[in-house]
Parts: sequence; C-alpha cells; structure tokens
Amino acid sequence: MLTLTFHGAAGCVTGFCALLQVDQSRFLIDCGMFQGPKTLRALNHEPFPFDAGTIDAVLLTHAHIDHSGLLPKLVRAGFRGDILATRATRDLCEVMLADSADIQQGDVDHLNRRNQRRGVALVEPIYGPEDVAPTLALFRTVKFGDWVEVGHDLRARYWPAGHLLGAASIELEAGSGSETQRLLFSGDLGSGDQPYLVRPDGPAGVDHVILESTYGDRLRDDMDLAHRRGLLAGEMRKARDAGGPLLMPTFAIGRAQELILDMLAVMQDEPDLATDIFLDSPLAIEATEVFLRRGWNSDASDNPYLALRGAPRLHSLLRPQDSDGLERLTDWHIVLAGSGMCDAGRIRRHLKRLLWRKETTVLITGFQAAGSLGRTLLELPSMVRIQGEDVRVRARIRELDVYSGHADAASLAAWLEAREPVRGQVFLAHGEPVALEGLRTRLTQAGRAAGSISIPQLDQSFALTASAVTPLDGPDARLVPGAAARPDWHNDRSRLLEALNERLQGLATNAEREALLASLIATVTPAPDARR
Repeated sequence: MLTLTFHGAAGCVTGFCALLQVDQSRFLIDCGMFQGPKTLRALNHEPFPFDAGTIDAVLLTHAHIDHSGLLPKLVRAGFRGDILATRATRDLCEVMLADSADIQQGDVDHLNRRNQRRGVALVEPIYGPEDVAPTLALFRTVKFGDWVEVGHDLRARYWPAGHLLGAASIELEAGSGSETQRLLFSGDLGSGDQPYLVRPDGPAGVDHVILESTYGDRLRDDMDLAHRRGLLAGEMRKARDAGGPLLMPTFAIGRAQELILDMLAVMQDEPDLATDIFLDSPLAIEATEVFLRRGWNSDASDNPYLALRGAPRLHSLLRPQDSDGLERLTDWHIVLAGSGMCDAGRIRRHLKRLLWRKETTVLITGFQAAGSLGRTLLELPSMVRIQGEDVRVRARIRELDVYSGHADAASLAAWLEAREPVRGQVFLAHGEPVALEGLRTRLTQAGRAAGSISIPQLDQSFALTASAVTPLDGPDARLVPGAAARPDWHNDRSRLLEALNERLQGLATNAEREALLASLIATVTPAPDARR
C-alpha cells in the first residue's frame, strides 16, 4: 500500500509539497513556499508536519519558489537525501534559492527594525544564505525520458511540462511485482502553444494523476505570438500616452524573459513605442544567463532567448543604488521588478513611489493569489498598505492574462485526456476552491466519474491501491478548509484602516472626526469588568 499526503497547494495555489510513502521509504514531490495571505505565509515559519530527516529523496518538478522555496529549510531540518531535477531546474534553483534567502534576510531586517520600535519580539528568517550551498550539493540531475532509480521500490521518469525552462511532469513507478502502481504528478503545465517553450507531454495508462488546477475555472485568450504581442503593444501605447512609466510586477524566472523578448519585438515593429526597459531584479538578471545557456527549444530547434544578449534598450539593474536612480525618471519608460505578486522584492519600493501618480500604469501579467498585494491592486482599491505605509492608488491598473505560464481549463482537460486510461483517481491540487470545482465540473461533463476525482485538503492523506483510494484519518490540518485561499484578518485590517482614513478625510469638521473615533474606541475598548 502507498500513502499520499498533501502538505501544500491543497485548496490553494502555492506551497506544493506531497509526501509519498512506499513501505518504509518516504519521498517528497516538491517542497514549495506558501505565498498569499499572511496566515498562509506563516506556515513557512512553522516546523514541517513531518520529520525532515526521514525523507529519502525529493523529486522536484521545477524551480518556481512555490515548488522549491523550502528546500533549504528542509536541509536545515535534517534532510540529507537526493534532490532530483532537470539540469535547467537545478541551475535556476541556484540563483532562485540564493535570491530567496537574501530577500528573507532583508525583509526580516526591515521587520525587526519596526518591531524594535514597537516593542515586539524579533523574528528569524526561514533560512539564510548559508543554507543554500548545502542544498545545492544534494541536487542530482536527470534527463527527460530516462528512468532513474530513486530509492527502494521507486523509480521516476521526467516529462516536459511546458510551463518553464526545465519544468517537468513526473511519472513514478512505486512498489514491486504485482503491487506496482504508476502515479503521474503533472507539476505546473503550460498551454502547449507558448512560443518559447516545448509542448507538455506525458505517459498514458497510469493508475493515479495529481493534476494542477490554477486556471481550472477559466478559458484564456488565444496565446498565438502575434496576437499576444498585439495586446502587449496596445498596453504599451496606452501607458506611453498616459505620460508616465509602465511598471510591471514580474515573475523573475520565465515571465520576465518572455515579456522583454516581446517588448523588444514590438519596439522593432513600432519604433514610436521604443523606450528604455529597466530590469530591476537581480534574480531575473542572473536567471537570464541560465536561459541563454539552457534555453534550447527542441520543438523550434533554436534558443529564442539569445535575442536578450546585448539588447541596446535593455538595462539590467543589479545594485540597489541603480534601482534608486530610477526615481529621477518621470517620462515614458518601462520597469520590470519582482516579485510577480507584489509581496516581496524591489517592486514594493516602486509601487510606493509610483502608485499615487495618475500618469503611472501598472500592468499585471500573471496569476495573483488571494490575499496578495497584486490581487488587491486588481480589485482597484483607493489605497493600499505597503510595508506599513498607506499609499494612495491613482495609477492605471491593467491586467494582461495571456502571459501566464499555466494551462487554462481546456488545456488541462486535454492534457488529462491524453493520459487516459487513468485507472484510479485524479487528484486536483494547486488551485483555489473556485478553480478546483470548475475543473471538476469540466471533467465530469467530459465523462469522468465524479467519484474518481478528489480535491484534497491541506495535510490530508490517502491510501492508494492500483484502482482505488481511501481517505485516512490523521492529525488536524494546519489551517481550516478554505482559509488558505481567501484574504485573512490581516487583509481585513488593512481594508478597515483604508476605509477609516477615507472616511475621516471626507468629514467636514474636526468635531465629526473626533465623534467617529470616539465611537470606534468605545466599541473596541474592553469594559472595566473585562479588564480584570
């Protein structure tokens, strides 16, 4: 019997981590970092819900931080096994994990300065730069299509997932003899018609599939390259006409490189849109070197990223002081900065600097998790709170969804259909509740039995046989169902403060302001008896 437990990206999009137990051996598929609401991100700081020292190996689908970001924490906690990944994934993790450690250290330093002033206890980073090298030393690279022995009674084969350079779906054969089961973890899947990545692939005739569901409830526009560039050109033109900068919160690995390639092509075709592009992300700059080395596309027989080398309009800003220099620019120019969901990195400084200016355009080009600052901006608030400061939102907030690296609902269903027959269960993970239910409905309408589709909750375990699964009782989940994929009380507090400030500023007299504040104070102040 096999046991499968979902310790991440269950009921939400981020933090994928699945624990597979084969007899006495234990393996992780991914070990990702949670992103989104603070309640969800707080899980990154808690102990793992398993003993890291008992894990025999990690099979890594790709380098994105919500799949790889807790690997250094795992090593710090006692893991000493192999981390299996494609060579491109290993090279991207080298820059991504180092950047993650630096960001955590910087964020903790900033927070601790505030905590000292407020008399609040200091906090520690999840891991530090010193934990990255020991993690990288455990990587063992694999090739697409080759079977590799992972451990006792487990072997794996990696298939192109089309989501990111090096991204893989992972096929597993677990057990021995007549008890062998075949599992397929989709990882994050691309749409199959993206111009810079290979098409997703995978085996047919497996027992169980674990399928991502990020866009399980929606269909997206045509991803044709010419169409995509046309939409981007339209956004660039409107941003230029607004008279200010185009600010793009950007996922540093994959999204940044594709956006720059397309912007350079647009500028070549439409010289009136030509301007300077500032890549203000050390991670994206270093990752670009990996794309130049590893970006060969076997479907197209070329490396499309080579156009980034020496592009005269592209300026890479490695040092913080280079980033600070952008404050002197006021006219039409383009800034790409991480992170893609606006919750970390240099993008927050630019948002604080530019959101209040009506000539600024902010263009969102990727999935925004519930509770993230990026999702909040898409809701068009009048004010947001960034690093403890209130910032008025006067900028134009725009969204362009054709750059997502995730397959939409139709592409997910088509990929699964190509894997048939799937004899046992399809587990839907890596999606918010609406997306999960949307994909389940689509699959049942296509003929899959409702009983053969499961939507696991966080920390839920299942016993697997070749044709059936049984939910198992276990310890309570770290979050109540649904809490991982919705704004939490931190978001509510921010909205309350924003609404209060708006209301106070709208009142005509100080007396009215004092009366409103007095009523609120009376509401939240404990009665005398309650203080005893």
